[in-house]
Amino acid sequence: MKLVRYGNPGKEKPGLIDSEGRLRDLSAVVPDLGPAQLGSVMMARIRKQNPEKLPLVRGKPRFGCPVASVGKFIAIGLNFADHAAEAGAPIPKEPVVFMKATSCIQGPNDPVMLPRGSTKSDWEVELGIVIGERARYVSKKDAQAHVAGYCIVNDVSEREYQLERGPQWDKGKGCDTFGPIGPWLVTPDEIENVQRLGMWLDLNGKRMQTGNTRTMIFDCAKLVSYVSHFMTLMPGDIITTGTPPGVGLGMKPPLFLKKGDVMTLGIEGLGEQRQDVVGFKA
Repeated sequence: MKLVRYGNPGKEKPGLIDSEGRLRDLSAVVPDLGPAQLGSVMMARIRKQNPEKLPLVRGKPRFGCPVASVGKFIAIGLNFADHAAEAGAPIPKEPVVFMKATSCIQGPNDPVMLPRGSTKSDWEVELGIVIGERARYVSKKDAQAHVAGYCIVNDVSEREYQLERGPQWDKGKGCDTFGPIGPWLVTPDEIENVQRLGMWLDLNGKRMQTGNTRTMIFDCAKLVSYVSHFMTLMPGDIITTGTPPGVGLGMKPPLFLKKGDVMTLGIEGLGEQRQDVVGFKA
């Protein structure tokens, strides 16, 4: 299934993308797509629906984050060997874990706003893992049973805040609008192999990032298991799993976002995002 939340910010409704790519309303089946709906029981209820009998949504409404009420937005750094190389960093022996503020989460096509005074904002196309079942000290073998699905994340980052203003990365990762997620939550049965997905990001129509999840240092199952040993993962939590090479920081000379730029990005089977970059607004 490809599950979505559509409508104006704060008033999104649950929906489903049918086999013809049309948006169908799920409001009569579930009240939303949040922690209470992501477990196996409710997902099975949604799966039993005949999409052709669900109301067709006309027009092209805005898509919001496909998961409501995200509790934790967990990120993994330097998880692609070629990206670590362009950053001049050694290959991590264990996953690098940090947090993105949930207040940065937005829809996949909402504008990205540069923080006040920012000069080094950057892009990162990433695969997101959506947790569906509570996970605490789970094994890698059992990790998949705790996953509701996958989605695209643009891990937008302010590099000065991240790297030059103290040892913690979080300051450069959680600025408002720095977490576009979606357009869809794609359930695992739709994906033949999550470790064989092509990834890309364009800036103003020029290809910047080209990668594939097969080059991840730590795969998705390992990440769910690993993180669950340090914190309990709850339904609706999202783990964003790292980016391939081609970020602005790695360019020679470095290239960063400016007002008027347009980012487009996608992952095979998970859809596409598009964001206009705008200046700071109080």
